[in-house]
Amino acid sequence: MSDVGKHSGQHEPEMHIPHARKMLALAGGVTATLVAWGFLVVAAVDLAGKARDGQGVAWLFVFLATLGATACMFLTMILGNKLRLLMKGEEQVVVTRIPGGRRARK
Repeated sequence: MSDVGKHSGQHEPEMHIPHARKMLALAGGVTATLVAWGFLVVAAVDLAGKARDGQGVAWLFVFLATLGATACMFLTMILGNKLRLLMKGEEQVVVTRIPGGRRARK
């Protein structure tokens, strides 16, 4: 028989990306926290303008929006670093502790 037709010949292996679901989840988390950060920064700037106009309670919301934006950016950097390590194929650093601490060594 001859090897002619579309079902004959060498099959190319399918492209398999390891940890694709984890990468997708981390990318979604980075995107969501970055969008939330942008929203909170815009809200803080808007509320700061209202607080300068004399609305004293707006200063509390400026503080909360700034705190939330800081937390979102910190979380974005953590998730982004985990995504970078996963894409490069590197292992995450695991800190090992010696049981007992300083007092046990004496």
